[in-house]
Amino acid sequence: MQQTESARAKLRDLIVAGAYAPGQRLTETEIADALAMSRTPVREAFRALIADGLVRSAGRGVQVVALDTAALRHAYQVRAALEALTAELAATRHAQGRIAPADLAALVEDAEQAEATTLAGDFAAAVTHNRRFHTRIAALAANPVAAAALDRLWDQIVVSTRASLDPRGRPAHVNVQHRELLAAIREGRAADAAAAARAHVMDTLGEGSD
Repeated sequence: MQQTESARAKLRDLIVAGAYAPGQRLTETEIADALAMSRTPVREAFRALIADGLVRSAGRGVQVVALDTAALRHAYQVRAALEALTAELAATRHAQGRIAPADLAALVEDAEQAEATTLAGDFAAAVTHNRRFHTRIAALAANPVAAAALDRLWDQIVVSTRASLDPRGRPAHVNVQHRELLAAIREGRAADAAAAARAHVMDTLGEGSD
């Protein structure tokens, strides 16, 4: 089980990082060699990643999934609903005094780093800090089901949109939206936080970036 989870985590990271392109076919032998593992945990990792929606069965191996336009739209719609929920829950918990000051400070730091790297045109860092900001909000919501579902959706969206991502796309707009979302959470305005999160995600639907 431990080897299987290790294989799944390593292969998932490689796919999300772009080491394997959408549509690329992967075989058990190839991945076992790349990860220095036997084929058995790799085979189980393939099954787990199929369930996660990152790969699909392809003969004796798997193929990295690329969501088509309709599937990508559906993924964004579900992500928008889930991020609205987690933002609302985070704002509510903060208003109730259930979020530690250090955790809120970490969220502020994530937002600041996302903004700085976006403005600097450091695309790789901006993507990392942006996802960390949104993941932090999901963690502050304290709803593990929503957080896990969001994590899978993020993976699928990143893999399917990587080729079209442009760090120059709309940095000022993204940063303004992040600040609005952060302010709503910090001030305990649950409905506003939900609306800001939903609008932010849906604005990216036709952009291919976040």
